[in-house]
Amino acid sequence: MNLSKEIIEWRHHLHTIPEIGFEEAVTADFIANKLQEFGIEVVRGIGKTGMVGILKRGTSTKSIALRADFDAIPVEEQNDFCYASKNSGMMHGCGHDGHISMLLGAAYQLSQQDDFDGTVYFVFQPAEEQGTGAKAMIEDGLFTRWKMDSIYAMHNLPGLPVGDFLISPSSVMASENHFKIEVLADGGHAAMPHLGSDPVIAACNIVSALQSIITRNLDAIHEPAVLSVTDIKTNGGANVIPTVVTLSGDTRCFTDETQEYIKQAMERVVSGVTAAAGLSYNYEFSNCVLSTVNDASTSAIAVRVAKKVVGESKVNDNCKPYCISEDFSFMQREVPSCYMLVGNGLAGEKGGTALHLPHYDFNDDLLLIGANFWVELVRDQLPK
Repeated sequence: MNLSKEIIEWRHHLHTIPEIGFEEAVTADFIANKLQEFGIEVVRGIGKTGMVGILKRGTSTKSIALRADFDAIPVEEQNDFCYASKNSGMMHGCGHDGHISMLLGAAYQLSQQDDFDGTVYFVFQPAEEQGTGAKAMIEDGLFTRWKMDSIYAMHNLPGLPVGDFLISPSSVMASENHFKIEVLADGGHAAMPHLGSDPVIAACNIVSALQSIITRNLDAIHEPAVLSVTDIKTNGGANVIPTVVTLSGDTRCFTDETQEYIKQAMERVVSGVTAAAGLSYNYEFSNCVLSTVNDASTSAIAVRVAKKVVGESKVNDNCKPYCISEDFSFMQREVPSCYMLVGNGLAGEKGGTALHLPHYDFNDDLLLIGANFWVELVRDQLPK
């Protein structure tokens, strides 16, 4: 097999058939068929459309898991190349077609070799964009049915030279948390506010007071966070003081401890402001995705292997965290792990269009680099 040619063809085919999370039936069939062609055992239905490929060599009980996500996003593609999306209203705008192909390329190479000792688990995860695929796989026994000593994942990053690795020994991406606050009052007539109670003033005070949690209660250097009220609704009118004002929004931070602090501090502010106004409230804080926090020793392994594959100058072993989120974080709470970012191309050049934009495309020059990284990682961790 001419792997360099094949892996590009896989990626282009996958790009034409994007599917949204938990609906990736055609994509899942393609992945499973390829793994089976390589002689790799496949277990499907782990997290609905997710699957695990299992490749054993030798007698060692050691193992390693490599994860790739394979869902698309609900965006109408605006590229005009021959392999553009054939499915209206959806595209591989985040590069998961490339992630699949890199891991399949590694699976093929490893299936043809006998130079490692242990078990490799190829974890293909659905519904990453929804933030629910990782949890679904875990709930279906991903880490209880199989003994995985560690798990690794990588994601392409436009704006960075192709093949450059960003690896953090700790936090690499933020948690995503949504909140909803209802300020409850009696309402009234706008011309006679003294006869009722007004939730609007209290809601405005809450919006202002919430910002003090970030700016006055958290260390700006060691506990960076974002809190945004993004929507305000009332059931009032021009001459009607409402009975309910609903505030909703989003918070991001980089550790579980900071996330819990923000959750409690927000309710403390809401409780205090509404009590002072003689009003009541409802408060909801839902964690969508945990912060992506790497294990230091596992990250050191990834750094060592990346330097071997692309050279020391192309590896940043202490990258800054990004405020985007990734549901691989749920897997990180189960076993030692490392999540890496790898350059897809500089802005204005091939692969440089930002993620989730309708003109984005994965850079084919990255495919073999990623596949070779996975192979060398397995050799490093499961030496014969």
